[in-house]
Amino acid sequence: MHTVGADEAGRGALAGPVVVAAVAIPKGFKCRVGGLPKLRDSKKLSAPQRELWYQYLINTKGVFLCTSRVYQNQIDKNNITKSANLAASRTVEKVALDMNKRLRSLKILLDGGLYLGNAEHRGIKTSTLIRGDERIVAIKLASIVAKVTRDGYMKRLHRRYPEYDFVSHKGYGTKKHFRALKKFGISDVHRLTYLTGYPNLKPKRN
Repeated sequence: MHTVGADEAGRGALAGPVVVAAVAIPKGFKCRVGGLPKLRDSKKLSAPQRELWYQYLINTKGVFLCTSRVYQNQIDKNNITKSANLAASRTVEKVALDMNKRLRSLKILLDGGLYLGNAEHRGIKTSTLIRGDERIVAIKLASIVAKVTRDGYMKRLHRRYPEYDFVSHKGYGTKKHFRALKKFGISDVHRLTYLTGYPNLKPKRN
């Protein structure tokens, strides 16, 4: 019997996708392992600590993990809540396929604010838990996978757009990021609906 946890990363970022991860763990999964830091919500772990957990998960038999992304254009079109929920539907469906299980047969726990966004999934029983990433092992693990996956993507974006320094802030609204926006304008990986309060910014011209 597996439990599936799902969580997202990037909801509040000004650039890049929102990423939702789903992690399916078997009954009896060991979350206290020598050499690994104490399991916590991803925001309370350092990047090296998150990477250790990520490598442990991908190398542990009986654990299944998947991610889905929704990019900035669709976030602008549909809003972040619908986009994150769509990604949640996609990623739990991927996990079910990897496990060769019917989605309805799985115990699915979502971090607070997440729901399954595909219309065909609305009848599937899930539990959305406030602060689930602080209380539930499977959701804590999903938060780590989502964060590691999204951070890796933003580091790759940094190579294409070094002027924004995505490698340091991962697209969030830091002072350094806003200074870059004022200097270079909005790139095609920024979320326009998040920047409507900054009329002095002009679309970047390539």
